[in-house]
Amino acid sequence: MAKLVECVPNFSEGRNKEIIDAVAAAISQTEGCRLLDVDPGASTNRTVYTFVGSPEAVIEGALNAARVAFKMIDMSKHKGEHPRMGALDVCPFIPVRNVTMAECISCANIFAEKLDKELHVPVYLYGEAARNVSRKALPAVRAGEYEALPTKLQNPEWSPDFGDSVFVPSWGATASGARKFLIAYNINLLTTKELAHRVALNIREGGRGKDQPGRLKKVQAIGWYLQEESMAQVSANLLDYEVTPLHVVYEETRKDAKELGLPILGSQLVGLIPLQALLMSAEYYIKEENLFLLEEEHKIRLVINRLGLDSLAPFEHRKRIIEVQRWVAWWDR
Repeated sequence: MAKLVECVPNFSEGRNKEIIDAVAAAISQTEGCRLLDVDPGASTNRTVYTFVGSPEAVIEGALNAARVAFKMIDMSKHKGEHPRMGALDVCPFIPVRNVTMAECISCANIFAEKLDKELHVPVYLYGEAARNVSRKALPAVRAGEYEALPTKLQNPEWSPDFGDSVFVPSWGATASGARKFLIAYNINLLTTKELAHRVALNIREGGRGKDQPGRLKKVQAIGWYLQEESMAQVSANLLDYEVTPLHVVYEETRKDAKELGLPILGSQLVGLIPLQALLMSAEYYIKEENLFLLEEEHKIRLVINRLGLDSLAPFEHRKRIIEVQRWVAWWDR
């Protein structure tokens, strides 16, 4: 059975359609890669791409995208709400079918080595690919963001895993890693960035620091403001949705928002989501509200409604839910 890896590179450009499309074309035109989703954000000034292929193909697809970004993105002019340190900010490899985490770690290393060799940029390894515990969490690797890199690169403790400790103004630095599937999930609040971040500090696992942990395991979160929507968001990454499901993040955020008198206007998923994650939330609301639903389609629609997933744009679940069989049918043809 053929091997299938998912790659989800995040590029620091979410406004310029020419650049967004050029990066997408670089991926989709790579032999053996299938581009599944492109999700740009204007306020975050960031685009998340999702594609799949063999280990060798996704490495090449990510490199092709990076080559385009190197020519078209200038980090010295970049501004956006999302934390970032590089033009290709982060490039994770995720096992999908007949692939081990060890093989995805190998993908992360091979990609990082090739990226440095060709573009001469600093690359850090994070997640399961990290070589020491201090670099396992992406927020730790990205601390200080792009602006701190000139100083950070001179600190021996933060020498890149690949590449020289030299600041490349147009690029910054890249994090390459391996991880399980992550759900990027934002909850809309009619409030300020500061109050949204206050809620994020309450719910995220790291809380306000070592002595003030947050409530939800395997959740990273920050608050930011979407200028184009005139609202703030609690932006969360669910590192393991089986440990902390989607509805738990929503309900815990809603509880804190209510205490602060902040209205919630639904939520937003970035990229793709496993069907199981939606069905887990459906079962919660079915039990909580004593509902009778049997059809999978009805359960999905219930979650879309209860979480307000269509609050900012139509939520086309047939395009947003990961269907492994769709990938398998394509890959095995």
